[in-house]
Amino acid sequence: MTDANQVLDVQDLPEKQPPGLYMMFFAELWERFCYYGMRALLAVYVAQLFMVQQSDASLKYGAFTALIYATGTFGGYVADKVLGFRRTILLGGLIMAAGEFLLIVFDQTTFLYGLALIVVGNGLFKPNISSLVGKMYGENDPRRDSGFTIFYMGINIGALIAPVICAGVSNMFPVQVPLDQLPPGMEVTEEWRAAGFAELPDYRWGFGLAGVGMLLGLATFWFFRHLLHGQGEPPANRRGPVPVLLVLVGCAVLTPLIYFLIADELWAGRILLGLAILAVVYIVAMALKYIANGETQIGQRMFALVILLFANSVFWSCFEQAGNSLNFFARDHVSNPSWFSFEYFQSVNPVYIVLLGPVFAWLWIRLSKANANPSIPAKFGLGLIQVGLGFGVILGAIALAGPDARTPFLLLFLLYLLHTTGELCISPVGLSMVTKLAPPSMTGLIMGAWFLSISSGNFVAGIISAIAGGSEAEGGADAASPTGEAALTTYSDTYEFVMWYAIGAGVVMLLLAKPINKLMHGIK
Repeated sequence: MTDANQVLDVQDLPEKQPPGLYMMFFAELWERFCYYGMRALLAVYVAQLFMVQQSDASLKYGAFTALIYATGTFGGYVADKVLGFRRTILLGGLIMAAGEFLLIVFDQTTFLYGLALIVVGNGLFKPNISSLVGKMYGENDPRRDSGFTIFYMGINIGALIAPVICAGVSNMFPVQVPLDQLPPGMEVTEEWRAAGFAELPDYRWGFGLAGVGMLLGLATFWFFRHLLHGQGEPPANRRGPVPVLLVLVGCAVLTPLIYFLIADELWAGRILLGLAILAVVYIVAMALKYIANGETQIGQRMFALVILLFANSVFWSCFEQAGNSLNFFARDHVSNPSWFSFEYFQSVNPVYIVLLGPVFAWLWIRLSKANANPSIPAKFGLGLIQVGLGFGVILGAIALAGPDARTPFLLLFLLYLLHTTGELCISPVGLSMVTKLAPPSMTGLIMGAWFLSISSGNFVAGIISAIAGGSEAEGGADAASPTGEAALTTYSDTYEFVMWYAIGAGVVMLLLAKPINKLMHGIK
């Protein structure tokens, strides 16, 4: 096996990846099973448990998914300076599992505390396992992009099986809900009227199964940690149990704050805006410091990173309609076959990633050998354009809706295909980019900023989803959600804006690709 610090010529690509990559592939697979299994059920379950309409559930979902990425900066600091990557990952996974099991309790307060624990645990786990993958490669090792694409496939295998299994087990054990206790705006079928109650999936079974998945991920990481060959150990002066206890105290203090922010979406938005501004200001300040010290290339690379963070946030504000407004759209406005539960659409994107991930991994290497690989900024522009075109497909589907206000089943698959190809141009490439552009001493912190940009996108996605769900309907947010053709009109207006917003941002990135690439000084 080639040493990770050796610089390889692009024409002499090794066949084998570091063994530790495959261990983290499986650990991340089960962690993503935990997250995406819960994510596929969350917005719909919030509407049921909190007895709110779709737009309100969308905002709460948006706040949660935003916060789950925002804590990455905290987790990156803990890994860099306190616990090391290994112990931070293990601790985060245990906290996430505890949160999943709290979601089983049919109580709003307990449920929100469960979500808060998942947010805190994910902040420790998610950015650091990605950073640990990057530490197995040298700066110019051409295996890096392919390695991250393989790692990204692990993420998406977990995301693929999770909605089907977690939704499937929830549908196997339905719960009977009186008709007067259904969420506002939820349509009542004739079958339910005759029975006097609605039979809904008991999503608590899915949450419990997601927690089991997290424990499997931790077991994989623990029993095969020797494959890391010393990477991710704690700093020499931070060994022993005391640093772990201090971090646990910090997590205990942070959890009630996260609980408050999930419960109050307005404050969540304010905090996220403040964190985003602080992150950008800090990165820019450090970049200027490097330039002042004569390390111009490092400083300019960090400026390029800031621009790409903004583009990343725009992408996720569009893409993350998947678990939110598109999930409700699939439930209420798609002609789903009887064998296909609407939650299964959450597995379509990961299916495409698993099928197309190897193709893109091969493609980037092939294009590199031919000296025709698009630059990282150009890939970002292409990804944004494709996610915008996906919403163009859904606009076409709405135009084909029948008198029942339902759209053709197969067109949603085409939307997710375009979103997937766009994602493959940005997300795995972005993870690799951060580990290349960040100074070694700031890798964890910069990776946290990367996830903070995703967080900002998720929060904006929640606002967009709330509008798509009818929060701007006559009467304001307290009015009933629109139904039938009125709902389709609201979706159409919202998705048309999202389409042009994404395509416009993509065109801007393509126009700026060369200047940004110059700031990156050879990083590809």
